[in-house]
Amino acid sequence: MEKKHPAEDSPLGKTNIYITRYQPKLLYAIARAEKWQELGITAGKLPFHGVDIWNGYELSWLNAKGKPIVAIAEFIIPADSPYIIESKSFKLYLNSFNQTIFPSKEAVKEALQKDLSLATNSHVIVTLNSLASMVEAGVHKTEGLCIDELDITIDKYDHPSIALLVAKPTQFICQETLYSQLLKSNCPVTGQPDWATVVINYQANKAIDHASLLKYIVSFRQHADFHEQCVERIFMDLNKLLVPVELTIYARYVRRGGLDINPYRSLTATKYFPNNRLARQ
Repeated sequence: MEKKHPAEDSPLGKTNIYITRYQPKLLYAIARAEKWQELGITAGKLPFHGVDIWNGYELSWLNAKGKPIVAIAEFIIPADSPYIIESKSFKLYLNSFNQTIFPSKEAVKEALQKDLSLATNSHVIVTLNSLASMVEAGVHKTEGLCIDELDITIDKYDHPSIALLVAKPTQFICQETLYSQLLKSNCPVTGQPDWATVVINYQANKAIDHASLLKYIVSFRQHADFHEQCVERIFMDLNKLLVPVELTIYARYVRRGGLDINPYRSLTATKYFPNNRLARQ
């Protein structure tokens, strides 16, 4: 019998009633442990540091006078949290704020932090941004060298494999930042497509072959995994291939259901994680 995916009991792929009054129990948590085991990752001994940055564009509530307030929320979930939040349940949860009165913006922030921290069993940081501040921040250009214009033949789309990657030793440490806007994978439950720009920065005494990297990224095209798991798979494969001094990988996903998810994984511990919107966000 085929193993049931943990998200199949979630709201994904189902018809749901949209509840408009605050209801934290709508959040559906999924353990990271099963996918970590598949990738050879041990909880408590993670080979990376990082976070998952979620941006919520459909957040609204009522103030004390019943007037609607809107904001764009940033949620930072630690990469070592035991649980992730299934995205449709996250959307349903945020919609439950719509007809709920909160005395202040700070009260909304406190409720979000409390509920998400409880669901993920970690410390989630929430920032509520005004629309004006988001306009001022604008859209950013991706840093690094884009490898998408390479004229190559590709015929692997079903499952990423480290065997697709090629790296050659170098006389000196190689340091470069590469990116591709061709990362696509599918939701493991609904089969809906997830689109992203992936950025790879590394330092190693090997240089990755750009054509092989592009083939590898495109091989996710029919692969089924959540956003966080795709980025962790890329990190694990490149870390094994390059044995790098430094390695940082992050992906900026196109929003779906008013949410975008942006996993960030690095060998280096840092307190700063850029959250710069790209053209497709």
